[in-house]
Amino acid sequence: MIQSLIRAALEQRLVLVVISVILLAFGVDAARKLSVDAFPDVTNVQVQIATEAPGRSPEEIERLITVPLEIAMTGLPAMTEMRSLNKPGLSLITLVFSDATDVYFARQLVMERLIEVRGRMPEGVVPVLGPVSTGLGEVFQYTLDKPGDGTRELTREELVQRRIAQDWVVRPLLRSIPGVAEINSQGGFVKQYQVRVNPDRLRHYNLSLNQVFQSVADNNANAGGGVLNQHAEQYLIRSIGLVRSIDDFRNIVVKTEGGTPVYLRDVAVVEEGAAVRVGGLLKDGVTESVGGVVMMLAGGNAKQIVGRIKARVDEINAKGMLPGGLQIVPYYDRSELVDAALATVVKVLAEGVLFVVVVLFLFLGDVRSSLVVIATLVLTPLLTFMAMNQLGISANLMSLGGLAIAIGLMVDGSVVVVENAFARLSHHAVEGERKIRVIFDAVKEVATPVIFGVGIIILVFLPLMTLHGMEGKMFAPLAYTIAIALGVSLLLSLTLTPVLSSYLLKGGSEEDTRLIRWLKTPWLPMLNWAVSTAARHFSWPCWRLPPHWRYCHCWVPRSFQR
Repeated sequence: MIQSLIRAALEQRLVLVVISVILLAFGVDAARKLSVDAFPDVTNVQVQIATEAPGRSPEEIERLITVPLEIAMTGLPAMTEMRSLNKPGLSLITLVFSDATDVYFARQLVMERLIEVRGRMPEGVVPVLGPVSTGLGEVFQYTLDKPGDGTRELTREELVQRRIAQDWVVRPLLRSIPGVAEINSQGGFVKQYQVRVNPDRLRHYNLSLNQVFQSVADNNANAGGGVLNQHAEQYLIRSIGLVRSIDDFRNIVVKTEGGTPVYLRDVAVVEEGAAVRVGGLLKDGVTESVGGVVMMLAGGNAKQIVGRIKARVDEINAKGMLPGGLQIVPYYDRSELVDAALATVVKVLAEGVLFVVVVLFLFLGDVRSSLVVIATLVLTPLLTFMAMNQLGISANLMSLGGLAIAIGLMVDGSVVVVENAFARLSHHAVEGERKIRVIFDAVKEVATPVIFGVGIIILVFLPLMTLHGMEGKMFAPLAYTIAIALGVSLLLSLTLTPVLSSYLLKGGSEEDTRLIRWLKTPWLPMLNWAVSTAARHFSWPCWRLPPHWRYCHCWVPRSFQR
């Protein structure tokens, strides 16, 4: 099989070169489209169920909401863990699935169970699924500021207005960006219309709190009255009842007694207020502000998504789309971390490639041989990027670090093949078909040792590929990248390298290069003599010398020997 592969490559040399050029172009495109992040996402596959129940205590939340939901979710396929958190007015259930489970399939299973259990929830309580994101999904954070804000303290009214702009303007604009899963608002005050009922007035008018609540709900809705035909025209009949101001609230009729209406203003005080909050957003640790956190979809390209967000933010600020002259000011940008991490790895890769090229030229001593090996060194990473795209492996510190580790190993097979072919051609001054035959014999001679040598190196990283959980997500990309790169380099050394050798190599002298000849010079005995002289001068017994220098006793006087 190996001989057939080598023979087919040499018989279709031109076709293989054309295919290599095409793969080179596709590899460059794959490198441009590669999913880029700073580090691997080690978050497991999980689905969260959030349920809001304002006013209920944690005990009621657990008994009425969390326990029924947990019972309904018991026995889901591929579920490995279920945990819950109960807070005042909030139930949060986290379902963890095996790593092989698709997150969207897991969400579908959970949604089917939610449909079954919703009928057993308290009135007005609706469980919802959390966003399709992970623990590392926070890619962009910002505040809403005006140019002249500085460090001045914002008033309560300003915080309310900025929170309104965040929830009703900024959030919808940014959430429409492809790859964004959720926008979480932070800081400020959530505006409310508050009805503060006076118990004494309720008792005076013989009303209950439930009657007031129901009256407000009934008087804050539109109603449809159908269609009225009038000759050749049709009129849409509607009853407008939505509340638009505080005065509309105050004029709601709660009860009619003896033909006299009792208004909401007679039993309660209606005013604008804010929801009770449990936290805030501080800007520079000096003043309070309003902002948001952008969450990306699980498995998304962080650099690409952040690029879209920044472009959209620049457009919003340039066109003045926010009310009151507000501007979106970012204070955390994942792309900065990604760029810094990639710059470090790319620098290491470039230095590694340059060092390998220099060493190849110095030790091979032939420019043509070096060019054949360099072709493999250039094409292997690009084809590795194509495989990474297909396997869903992102470019991060671990995966690109594995590629950096494999830089020196990629050229092993090609160096062996080129050196053997060069040696064969040096003994046979041949051209044409005879030259191809010589190269075929040379490659066939070393093919099996090359395959076993590269295969053993790949097997070394096999334990890393078998890791599971957080360790697997962290270290498996490194092992996979190295294995892919070495496999690609092995294939190229048995196909492309013989073809390029048939085009470029001409044979020549097999004399060692100057560097090799210098390394073979008798400098070791001279060093031994220097150590022996020092031993005689300082009266060092040979047993005190390092183990690899103890054979120098032939130059040391017997009085110093032991």
